Amino acid sequence: MPCAYIIASVTVTNPQQYEEYKRWSTAAIQAHGAEVLVRGGRVEVLEGDWNPGRTVVLKFPSLEAARAFHDSPEYRRARAAREGAAIMRMVAVEGVGD
Repeated sequence: MPCAYIIASVTVTNPQQYEEYKRWSTAAIQAHGAEVLVRGGRVEVLEGDWNPGRTVVLKFPSLEAARAFHDSPEYRRARAAREGAAIMRMVAVEGVGD
């Protein structure tokens, strides 16, 4: 069954301020029914020259649902809280679900 994932690689530059982003992003994730698959944790590079920083993977039922989350008022509030606290790299990708 098709689904979509948001994959983010985050370089936190202000940990204290980033905590506020985490609070608001958690509320947005819950409001949009995303499944949190990865949120932080240890990263081990297996191949290539890659430094992903903090990694987050969220699962959504569709690419449209992932986009709706990203564009939502709830997540816009989180993004505003994150401004100046982190460098965010984020993609949405279609994938295979359960």
